Amino acid sequence: MIFDRQQRLQETLPVRSRCLARIRNFFIENGYLEVDTPVCIPAPLPEPHINAPRAACGYLQPSPEACMKQLLAAGFSKLFQICKCFRESERGSRHLPEFTLLEWYGTGHSHEDLMHTCELMLEAVLRDVSATSRICYQSKNIDFTRPWPRLTVSDAFARFAKEDMAAALSNGRFDEHMGLSIEPCLGLEQPVFLYDYPSATSPLASPRPDNPEIARRFELYIGGIEICNGCTELKDPAAQEQRFKEELDSRRRAGLPESPFPRQFLETLQLMPAAAGCALGIDRLLMLLTDSKTIDEVVAFTPETL
Repeated sequence: MIFDRQQRLQETLPVRSRCLARIRNFFIENGYLEVDTPVCIPAPLPEPHINAPRAACGYLQPSPEACMKQLLAAGFSKLFQICKCFRESERGSRHLPEFTLLEWYGTGHSHEDLMHTCELMLEAVLRDVSATSRICYQSKNIDFTRPWPRLTVSDAFARFAKEDMAAALSNGRFDEHMGLSIEPCLGLEQPVFLYDYPSATSPLASPRPDNPEIARRFELYIGGIEICNGCTELKDPAAQEQRFKEELDSRRRAGLPESPFPRQFLETLQLMPAAAGCALGIDRLLMLLTDSKTIDEVVAFTPETL
C-alpha cells in the first residue's frame, strides 16, 4: 500500500508543481499582488458548517478572507495568495483537515467578473498541464471550451431535487439536497457555474439589489465536484454583524464550538471598497487534472502518514 501511494505521487506531484506555478503566473501576469497573511488568527469568521481548529495563538485559519479584506481596506486593489487552511472534522475522499486554497480579490469587481477569471485561469492551467481543452475524469469526458454554462440554484433544485429551493430551505433540507441530489449531477460534460444562492446560506455575500433573498454568489462544479466559491462581497457592517450574531446563536443552540466575535473584521468593512472574492480548492483541482479518485493521491502527506 505504501509503495502504491509513493508510485502514484510520482505521477501527481509534478502536475501539482506545474499547476501551482501556472496559477501564480496567471495572477501576476494579470496585475494581482501575491500576499502572505497569518495562518493563526484571533477570531475566525462565523460561517455555517465550518469550524476553525483552536491553537495556542488563537485559531488556525479556515480561509485567509479576514486578513485579505484588511489589505483591500488598506488600498491594495488586486490580491491573491496560495496558502494552507484548516477545518476541524473534515476528512474524506475530497476533504482534508489541512488543505491548500487559492484565494483572490479584486476591488470594483463582481461575482460575474470572478466567473470570467475562473474560465481564463483554468483554461491557462489546462493548456500548460495537458495541452488540451479536455480532461477525462473517472470515465467522464469534460470539455473546458468557453463559455461555460450557468445554472441558478433554483433551477438546479427544479431539475435534480425532489422539492423546490424554498421548501428545502424552510424544512432544513437545503444542504441535504445539494450534497446528495444536485452536486453529483453538475459539470459532468462541461464545467458549470451554479449561481444565485439564497442569502440565508451566504453570510459573507452581498444580496442582489432587486431581490435581497438571493445572494450574488456562485460555485463552480466540475465532474460533480465543487471547485470554488465566489461572491460579490457584503460590505455593510451592520448587516454583516447581524449575520454573524445569527450564526453564533445557531451554534450556541446546537452546542457547537463558539469563537470570539470578529469585531475588528467589522471595523475593516467600514473602510473596504466594493469588491469580489473567490476561493478555489487546489487539491480538488489536482484530483481532476490527474484523474484521482481521492484527495490523498494529490498531496505529499495525509494526516494518517505523519
